[in-house]
Amino acid sequence: MVFKKKDKFAILLTSIAQNLKEAADAFADYKLNNVSDLKVFADNMKDFEHKGDDMVHEVIKELNNAFITPIEREDILALTMSMDDVLDGLEHTAALFEMYSIMNADEYMLKFVDAIKECTYEIVKSVELLSSKSKLPSIRQHAIKIKDLESVCDGIQRQSIKNLFAVEKDPIRIIQYKEIYEDLEEIADSCQTVANTLETIIMKNA
Repeated sequence: MVFKKKDKFAILLTSIAQNLKEAADAFADYKLNNVSDLKVFADNMKDFEHKGDDMVHEVIKELNNAFITPIEREDILALTMSMDDVLDGLEHTAALFEMYSIMNADEYMLKFVDAIKECTYEIVKSVELLSSKSKLPSIRQHAIKIKDLESVCDGIQRQSIKNLFAVEKDPIRIIQYKEIYEDLEEIADSCQTVANTLETIIMKNA
């Protein structure tokens, strides 16, 4: 048994994935012109996170009420929570930008964000394929792409921290940038957790 097109869980999971993609787009595309924009940026990401939390609560409510679920309850919950972790990471990183008054993302941050944004696109494509049993195996290629992008982020993190200690002389700036790099890498790790969850679902249901 897999999701039917109009299944409430399929609709909710697709909505969560779509909200995540929109948040990643907003994160990547936001233009900071002055320090006051940082609060607007952080608040904007907080709005996406609140919207995501509402959807998570809806999934949990539906799981509690459902007699039969299209796939195992724990897999629906794991997929929901792993996508929510990515969104939480984006919101937390935006809050760091505001807290440390960082106006200009450096080349490493931009590379991280591009890779994370691409991961969210792959997540949306994967979740949309859950509604057809014949399409479940196709999810694997998207899961592999997410894992490849996470590996790219591993490399970016190593380069970013190496460069930071080589060129930055301000110890406070080093602490701030290092924390943001590590936060962005954690978001990529959360994307990989989504990919692992999707592969578990394929293995059990394809």
